[in-house]
Amino acid sequence: MPRPTGRVLTLLELLQSGGTRTVAELADRLGVEGRTVRRYVDHLIDLDVPVESVRGRYGGYRLAPGYRLPPLMLSDDEALAVLLGLVAGRRAGLTTTERTANETASAKIRRVLPQRIARRLDTLLEALAFTDQPGEPDHPDAGVLLAVADAVRHRRPVAVRYTDRDGRRSERTLHPCGIVAHGSRWYVTGKDPQVDEDRTFRLDRIADVRTLPGSFEAPEGPGPAQRVLSGFATAEYRYEVTLRIHGTPEQIRAHLPGSVASLAEHEPAAARDPAAERWLRVELRAERLDWLPPVLAALDRPFVIERPTELRELVIALADRLTSRAGQA
Repeated sequence: MPRPTGRVLTLLELLQSGGTRTVAELADRLGVEGRTVRRYVDHLIDLDVPVESVRGRYGGYRLAPGYRLPPLMLSDDEALAVLLGLVAGRRAGLTTTERTANETASAKIRRVLPQRIARRLDTLLEALAFTDQPGEPDHPDAGVLLAVADAVRHRRPVAVRYTDRDGRRSERTLHPCGIVAHGSRWYVTGKDPQVDEDRTFRLDRIADVRTLPGSFEAPEGPGPAQRVLSGFATAEYRYEVTLRIHGTPEQIRAHLPGSVASLAEHEPAAARDPAAERWLRVELRAERLDWLPPVLAALDRPFVIERPTELRELVIALADRLTSRAGQA
């Protein structure tokens, strides 16, 4: 039979999970009577744990919001889930400039894990492999990230101090509609009210966020993630590429995703099956063209290069190399 101290800690764990718990529910979970639950609650209050009593038909007990509860109680599976989340977040670059926070949090949890659970975790991490290669993440400041998130939630305009990729600094006004994590980087997207155009900023290039008076309406149309991907596909680069490719959108997107290229109907027609093969106009911008011929070859669909001429020449050169090597004995 569990000792009273064990039941008190179990009560604490139940309250930690959030919400209001009725006396009947707690008594059932602990295997005791209602008056015993009240006595256990008194024990927690004596330990300076802020347990609140909620009156009414659906009343019961809950923890005061915002209280940092020592100790944090996690089951074995919860501890493993948290540690794996920290490992995956660090591996994906989705951490803030306070990188040590990830490491110290992992160390604190590992330090109190039972040895058998720690061994299971070490075994899993040794066996774990990732198919993608991590890039060099750019970590946003935690304060900037949280301030922007608050502005997104409450639809508040913000002024930010921003440094662009050329090192130019400016103060910008933004109506932020969402935060997007993509390719080991954090982005905020929204509308610049001064020019009435969509803007996407890298959060690691924002030095300061200041909330401005007023509010704004949520934008219509694509969500934040799609806005960021569309911004990548239309960003200014050295080459502007226009193609016509015969195939389905799914076939093309498998090799040219939304973050790289935009698709449009080449010959719009009414009542067309959206999954049918047809000629689609593909537009993208690129700083280099040498990666495109292999992509078009792997696509294995009929295509026409409208521009630039340099791409047509690179495709012909690749075809000649492949033909030459295929003929070698």
